[in-house]
Amino acid sequence: MSNSLKPQLADAVKAAMRAKDSARLGTLRLLQAAIKQKEVDDQRELSDADITAIIEKQVKQRRESIAAFEQAGRTETAEQEKAEMAVLQEFLPQAAAPEEVEAAIAAAIAEVQGQGVSGAPAMGKVMAIVKAALAGRADMSAVSAQVKARL
Repeated sequence: MSNSLKPQLADAVKAAMRAKDSARLGTLRLLQAAIKQKEVDDQRELSDADITAIIEKQVKQRRESIAAFEQAGRTETAEQEKAEMAVLQEFLPQAAAPEEVEAAIAAAIAEVQGQGVSGAPAMGKVMAIVKAALAGRADMSAVSAQVKARL
């Protein structure tokens, strides 16, 4: 199994230690702990796709925290969360261009409508197709809003 994210993550931890960058090191260690926990729970070695899913989940948590902290007026804590999110996003694939997202949504909607599915069930099927196509490369909450607007 060719895992390129785990060694890349380990190298980043070592570099952060050498640079004495405690904020970055803390974020990377949290990520490593989440990956290790998932491996222990599933009793198997995780693939890059599994690790990407964990990173996406962590980024989503940071986005939600940032919104909550900014709403509560805790800008210092929100800035810390933004810094953590930036570190995590380094390990995600390059973000998809807006045109690419639009094309993936259009293709998924056409495929689902070709199957004769419409309404609420179509939303789930379209999102499943789009999520597979854009895994780790787009904010799925924004994509979901776009799909809902088009259905």
